[in-house]
Amino acid sequence: MRVAMIGTGYVGLVSGACLADFGHSVVCVDKDQDKIARLKAGEIPIFEPGLEELVQANVKGGRLSFSTDPAEVVGDCDAVFIAVGTPTREEDGHADLSYVHAVAREIAPLLRDFTVVVNKSTVPVGTGDVVDGLIRETNPGADFAVVSNPEFLREGAAIDDFKRPDRVVIGVEDDRARQVMADLYRPLDVTATPIVMVGRRTSELIKYAANGFLAMKIAFINEVADLCEKVGADVQQVAYGIGLDKRIGPRFLMAGPGYGGSCFLKDTLALTRTAQEAGAPISLIEATVESNANRKKSMAGRVSAMTGDLKGKTVALLGLTFKPNTDDMRDAPSLDMAPALIAMGARVQAYDPEGMEEAARLMSGVEFRDGPYDAVQGADAVVILTEWDQFRALDLDRVKMLMNRPLMIDLRNVYRPEDVRVRGFTYASIGRG
Repeated sequence: MRVAMIGTGYVGLVSGACLADFGHSVVCVDKDQDKIARLKAGEIPIFEPGLEELVQANVKGGRLSFSTDPAEVVGDCDAVFIAVGTPTREEDGHADLSYVHAVAREIAPLLRDFTVVVNKSTVPVGTGDVVDGLIRETNPGADFAVVSNPEFLREGAAIDDFKRPDRVVIGVEDDRARQVMADLYRPLDVTATPIVMVGRRTSELIKYAANGFLAMKIAFINEVADLCEKVGADVQQVAYGIGLDKRIGPRFLMAGPGYGGSCFLKDTLALTRTAQEAGAPISLIEATVESNANRKKSMAGRVSAMTGDLKGKTVALLGLTFKPNTDDMRDAPSLDMAPALIAMGARVQAYDPEGMEEAARLMSGVEFRDGPYDAVQGADAVVILTEWDQFRALDLDRVKMLMNRPLMIDLRNVYRPEDVRVRGFTYASIGRG
């Protein structure tokens, strides 16, 4: 099938490359001329394991290409995906749909034969109706149908999530569009992937409800971790014990410094605003948003509680991205941690395998180092903020020798307490003795 993917951010680029790998002819479109030039030159603007190889293979195979001009592409397509950003509006917490609306208006006059317009962006309930109205207003004679097809991609595992998903959710009101979407995802028949066909508004809400529930699990286990510290229990064993219950499951029960990333924060905020305006507030998600915000703000206090007065002291941060295997810094706990430590008078040295270029644009006053051992040089405390694999088996004797004071604050519970303490460290973690 012929597909246009409008937007070459994380979702658009991964989705476009995977659809091309399914055998479809895909053109990824973006107004950012520099980004398209880089993609045409074989340079991938984001870090995602396996993505560079996937893009290169499908470009070489003639199934994937890039353009800055929708007019060159849209008219010949069976499906046009909208995969642009929907960031949080600062003034009210709602999702900013200006980019989605702009794409709808831009592609409307370009539509020729029957075309399925697919909302891949994460959008509030009713956005499909708005996109439909904008296209009809701009081009009353257009033959099209608007479909919701939310993404469920985990950064760091996005390719596998797209090609071997738990499910594909499609919100569709038109029989012709239903057939187009079934054909588009037919390659997943071999893995017997559930294709969930629902109404468009239901599909939009499924995405928000899913992210809200997962965020709630994270906030829940973080608060349980605080209780564990007070009563002398081990949060990892608690999480394991409750995760064996199939009604609960083990995933998203890892205690830490709070969730960040491109989805959970903005989607939980948007869900609460949508629910409030509909007159059906979701107090559990409102509490989740508040709990997570408070947790991220409190993490610097954990460091100062261990180190004492931070004036003139050096803190090493290992990990800056919101999770491993990505360069995504959006709403990462480090964005709260580093400025707070600096405000307390600390000198901050940091290292991240992939996120330092983006971090340098978002943080001031942080000294970025070339590796974990360089980061801990002369430090009075080392804080593990992101559980990158290379931080899981550090030479602790070397770390101790390099540090001014052997103090480790493990906010991801990477190490066993006894393994660190036996090497002479003062050690603190989340929800454990």
